[in-house]
Amino acid sequence: MTSSDVWDEEAAEHYDADAAEMFTPDVLGPAVDLLAELAAGGAALELAVGTGRVAIPLLERGVAVTGIELSAPMVRKLREKADEARLPVVLGDMATTAVPGSFSLVYLVWNSISNLRTQDEQVACFENAARHLAPGGRFVIELWVPPLRRLPPGQLAVPFEIGDGHVGFDTYDLATQGAVSHHYRRDPDGAVRYEAGRFRYLWPAECDLMARIAGLALEARYADWRRTPFTSESDSHVSVWRKPLASD
Repeated sequence: MTSSDVWDEEAAEHYDADAAEMFTPDVLGPAVDLLAELAAGGAALELAVGTGRVAIPLLERGVAVTGIELSAPMVRKLREKADEARLPVVLGDMATTAVPGSFSLVYLVWNSISNLRTQDEQVACFENAARHLAPGGRFVIELWVPPLRRLPPGQLAVPFEIGDGHVGFDTYDLATQGAVSHHYRRDPDGAVRYEAGRFRYLWPAECDLMARIAGLALEARYADWRRTPFTSESDSHVSVWRKPLASD
């Protein structure tokens, strides 16, 4: 077991509704388009597959998808949408769990690599992805760029959403790159739920070094799934690393 938090029954029950904006065609469509293209007709492995937000639309595009997921309650929610024959899932952590076969694409979306809260575990995740890739295959992650420039002097909290139904802010430990996301959500009955998730932030250059340790080479980096150019002002990145062919 890695240091990741594990989504429990209550979190899994609320997950799709709480993340509703991430299921919209405007958000999901470009991600599925690019992943389907990068799969290039081969099979894909999703690390931290969750409730199938990305995996199921990718299946519908004709890509065979297998998942790895740490939370059994999340897998049970996924099974309400797709059975094991259609979308096989292995219960385990993304850093060490192995599944049979090799893949032309391994992917990890929506900041999920940060759920691994040590640098060693994040390196192990890159290495695990590389082990599952066929020669020439690609590892893709979607990750935000830590907004540390927004921290006022002497303060360690950054709000990321302030709305009627959700208030969220992150608190940072700059010495360890550890952080906590704090969520206050208002349910339809007026009750307020508090949730907190712990993570470790990492930088694009740090990701490249982890990829290099795993034997992968950077192929492309975009600011988003639409291939917007990545710049020093970008607040997120979609990065693609490639496993060399034997002849490379």
